[in-house]
Amino acid sequence: MSRWFCLALVVLSLPISAEAADITGVPKIRDANQVTIGNTRIRLAGSDAPGLDQLCLNANGERWNCGVAAHDALVARTSDKTWTCRTQRTDRFGRTIAKCEADGEDVAQWLVKSGWALSYVRFSHVYDADEKAAREAQVGLWTGAFIAPWDWRVRNKKAGPLGAIKPTPETSPILLASASGATPPSPACRIKGNVNRAGVCIYHTPESRWYAKIKMRVSKGTRWFCSKEEAEAAGCRETRR
Repeated sequence: MSRWFCLALVVLSLPISAEAADITGVPKIRDANQVTIGNTRIRLAGSDAPGLDQLCLNANGERWNCGVAAHDALVARTSDKTWTCRTQRTDRFGRTIAKCEADGEDVAQWLVKSGWALSYVRFSHVYDADEKAAREAQVGLWTGAFIAPWDWRVRNKKAGPLGAIKPTPETSPILLASASGATPPSPACRIKGNVNRAGVCIYHTPESRWYAKIKMRVSKGTRWFCSKEEAEAAGCRETRR
């Protein structure tokens, strides 16, 4: 038996590990579904949360940017903590699907248990019990009314609303509208907010000079507001022109 043949047998007999290395670091939180650690885009496994432009209704039946609220809740809970993410697979968008922990806490589980995300039953049932607890406690998204994020992304008009309140015929269209779509989510919400080069949020009423030139795209940080008070509460100032 040749030396090279013996070497080949040894190599073939070695165990092959399919596990990728853990990804560790302080994340940049994009929304309650997605973060970036270093150069790696990560989507949380097992949960599905509203994106930044999804709209819901709050407990009073009023328009609510629940996607931003979910993002802000995750930032407040974990943004200054070191995350450790264990890779499961890569999706068709090139994102790493991973189970992530922040100082030992399962991030997706916290989101679902706190009502800011749903158990992503298309892929996993690991957080079903946490979703049930959040629904019964009426916390997070469950305080008002919303469409499941997977239905909202495709604007599934047949999807029934979830949550503690029942939308009225007047408020139901808001649940399928976008906070950053090309058209306002309702006729009363026509104030545009955008972020300038200095990173400052500016809002523009329909009478403002630059109003017509602002294109509403979530990737550019734009948002619709229903009033000046709402825009200012979100940290925006009125345009000076």
